[in-house]
Amino acid sequence: MAGVAGQLVFLLLLSPGVFAQEWRFYGGDAGGTRFSALQQINRNNVGRLKRAWTYHMGEIDRGGNETDRHHVAPFESTPLMVDGVLYFSTPSNRVIALKAETGKEIWQFDPQAGHSGQRQFFQHRGVSYWQNRNGEDRRILFGTFDGRLIALDAKNGKPCRNFGKDGTVDLRAGVADAFPGREYSVTSPPAIYQDLVITGAAVPEYPSKGPSGSVRAFDVRTGKLVWTFRTIPQPGEAGHETWQEDAWKDRTGANVWSIMSVDSEHGLVFLPVGSASYDFYGADRKGMDLFSNSLVALDAATGKPRWYFQMVHHDIWDYDMPAQPVLITLRRDGREIPAVAQVTKMGFVFILDRLTGKPLFPVEERNVPESNVPGEAAWPTQPFPLRPAPLVRQSFSEADVSDVTKESHQYCTELAHSLQTRGMFTPYGLELTLVMPGTLGGGNWSGASFDRASGYLFVNANELGAVGAMQPQAADAPERYRRGSNDGEYARFWDDNQWPCQKPPWGTLNAVDVNNGEIVWKVPLGSVDELKGKTGTPNLGGSIVTAGGLVFIGATIDSRFRAFEANTGKQLWVADLEANAHATPMTYIGEKTGKQFVVIAAGGGGYFRGKVSDTLAAFALPEK
Repeated sequence: MAGVAGQLVFLLLLSPGVFAQEWRFYGGDAGGTRFSALQQINRNNVGRLKRAWTYHMGEIDRGGNETDRHHVAPFESTPLMVDGVLYFSTPSNRVIALKAETGKEIWQFDPQAGHSGQRQFFQHRGVSYWQNRNGEDRRILFGTFDGRLIALDAKNGKPCRNFGKDGTVDLRAGVADAFPGREYSVTSPPAIYQDLVITGAAVPEYPSKGPSGSVRAFDVRTGKLVWTFRTIPQPGEAGHETWQEDAWKDRTGANVWSIMSVDSEHGLVFLPVGSASYDFYGADRKGMDLFSNSLVALDAATGKPRWYFQMVHHDIWDYDMPAQPVLITLRRDGREIPAVAQVTKMGFVFILDRLTGKPLFPVEERNVPESNVPGEAAWPTQPFPLRPAPLVRQSFSEADVSDVTKESHQYCTELAHSLQTRGMFTPYGLELTLVMPGTLGGGNWSGASFDRASGYLFVNANELGAVGAMQPQAADAPERYRRGSNDGEYARFWDDNQWPCQKPPWGTLNAVDVNNGEIVWKVPLGSVDELKGKTGTPNLGGSIVTAGGLVFIGATIDSRFRAFEANTGKQLWVADLEANAHATPMTYIGEKTGKQFVVIAAGGGGYFRGKVSDTLAAFALPEK
């Protein structure tokens, strides 16, 4: 395996600024800051930004129908740009390469080619890039819904035959052998550290037994397994004592379905670990359930744990760690501290020392409500960071009922009166319960972007509750209780229009100063055209920040793409899109034209109604 010294030599061989003009990682860099040093497009001229090219990836019909768009797979991919080529994935797992300046297709690879049966669609957030020191071997690595890890030659899109078996590693082997029919899907780009490709996966949220959520590293050249980290510790491993009796056996969940971050300098990989299954009932897993709902730092070369910080104990709310950890630098008392920021569904942002996992702002363990569900033992306390303040409302009272229309107020008042709630971390009860924020609330996989110069962390958040009751199941069911409601297992606290039942804003963009933990500004994100005022909207999809003083973000359910002034939160530009952009944008410089482009996927679908499209849209400044 090439050492750190070799990597540094390789970096020096590249002309300075080459990385600044590209977008080589999902998060802009390995640490997920989503920062670009480009400033050709800036706060003074962004108002002139125009569509430069449009690419249609050809997957408009991908499930669902006109009346029910809930089942349409969203187009969540963020392209990479390396050496003048864009690489991205589609909702059917195809990988496509385009010329970065024109959007003209170079190649595409279809992992479903030759498969019988109906074409499958699912969310997929992108691919990863690796190259050797002299740049002769360049690979695109990505995972599939059916649990394969595939390496492609970046030049032509052909499988790298020396990787695994003919370019493919079967990721199900060793983690899903006993559960051949259960989900094991890779929906996020894997992490790259030196010559390792590190993978997590999406696994079942119900029932509690199923494929393992272990994280594994493979040799990027051969596909051979190098290390495994068990997110649910086995007997003799640290953390095993947090599982009562045999609760750890065959337990699914506690997986990394989102995006990992890498600190190459310190040789660390950061894992945002999700909930243990079943998500809403933990009677068969009493205890804190490590390392579920934790940020875990591993030695990237060996997979050995360095530290962990659990952000939810014994999760019964589906409060996964949903977002890529952001590797930030915090200034305090004249010194710089390497830190990591983790965005959560609870609306908290935890800021920890990157090397030790110690909180850099005080965190209190506070008493939270008990569960009234037979057999359940909610953990008595949960961690509350004192700074930054929560980005969203975490409780609800009658005074909060939405009054955007008379009909909405009436509907939401009746719904609110039918619900029980006891504040933050209220467990779903035997009666219909309101949980604030819900599973789509707070900060989601949208994550955050970070500007080191200002110390601002930009986070978009949802103000959206969830509704459900724990319903007894048949004697032969895998779980004794399961969350349900008249609107299904994942009911939201919204009206017939999908307008949240509390007063706006329903979605916000926030700037947090990581140096002092203060929220510097907060603005509504998105608008509902039928309503007056700045409502904000529910949103999924992240932001990027540039040295031009701009924060770019789609995410909203109004099919628009926006640019905000990074210092103030003032909206400077907005463009209409073919559909909602539930994806994170990216930016780069075109080699021939020298133009800065900003690109975003606008596909609609996912959890929200509305138009569906197959658009990848690029924007640039027009010729003078």
